[in-house]
Amino acid sequence: MKLKSKLLIIAGSDSSGGAGIQADIKTATALGVYAMTAITAITAQNTTGVKSIVSIPPREIFKQISFSVQDIKPSSVKIGMLHNVGVIKEVIKAIKKHKLKNIVIDPVMVAKGGQRLISNSSINFLREKLFPYALLVTPNIPEAEALINKKIKTLDDIIKAGKQILKFGPKFVLIKGGHINKSIIEDVLISKNNIKIFKNKKIKTKNTHGTGCTLSSAIASFISRNYNMNESCRRSIQYVHKAILLNPKFGRGHGPINHMALLN
Repeated sequence: MKLKSKLLIIAGSDSSGGAGIQADIKTATALGVYAMTAITAITAQNTTGVKSIVSIPPREIFKQISFSVQDIKPSSVKIGMLHNVGVIKEVIKAIKKHKLKNIVIDPVMVAKGGQRLISNSSINFLREKLFPYALLVTPNIPEAEALINKKIKTLDDIIKAGKQILKFGPKFVLIKGGHINKSIIEDVLISKNNIKIFKNKKIKTKNTHGTGCTLSSAIASFISRNYNMNESCRRSIQYVHKAILLNPKFGRGHGPINHMALLN
């Protein structure tokens, strides 16, 4: 497969390989995109949960980004786990210095097993200082609730939440509807002038570790290949759906999905 574009990934490492930077690299590679990385934190985890999190010094994160993009300019950027305010500040500094574009932010806040991964002060800083640089923000329902400090229970609530998150500065918001108890998942893409709902049948499985990381990386990958936002989201949602459907059933907890699903 010929590599079609370049993606910079700024995210945490998942030692079990199902989420984080490992899932991001697998996704980009499967979609024909060259992946560069800046690692923000190292986690010790497996499918049953997170054992520990060690932050990388913020200045080192800035250096990872700068040294990479000075040599190979990315077509798009995916931002995942930013563990604290110091890290967020250095990422913003790098974005401004290198004029990075097409930024997709997955506001990682809670691990699949329920562990909190970010503080309230970091959520506020992320929302107010980083979101204005975003082309797209991709929260799930609990993350969207944390961003707007309101409960989300219906499709109408999702749309209202998306419009509220738009006020923080991103051009688009994709709220993932998997946490609502329905047989059909409704992922909602919201922009200033448009609302697009992507529907998929919910797959009954516990093996969904890394779906959020994978979806945001897939969207950033398709954007880097010059697909428009609607098409990037549509293709990425279908990719993740197939990756869940063909999951390898590894581990005793929330197992990984199959990033090579499109190659089967």
